[in-house]
Amino acid sequence: MSIEWIGFLAAILTTGAYIPQVLKIWKTKTADGVSLSMYWVMLTGVSLWGIYGILIESYPIILANVITLILLVTIIIFKLKHK
Repeated sequence: MSIEWIGFLAAILTTGAYIPQVLKIWKTKTADGVSLSMYWVMLTGVSLWGIYGILIESYPIILANVITLILLVTIIIFKLKHK
């Protein structure tokens, strides 16, 4: 197994962890239990990881962080919209 495949598997698992939160907020139309400040910090960290992935040309890091960025932005938008 290639080292890149380990990265892709890690990317799928860590990125996929945000999907249940997005679906729950979407279904319930409430984001009461979501910490907005935590998601802003995560968004910043994920953005920096994405830049790092681009700089070292690591596709698992780039892909995971682009998808995670989209999920985090979705959660932040839901949180702001359903305050």
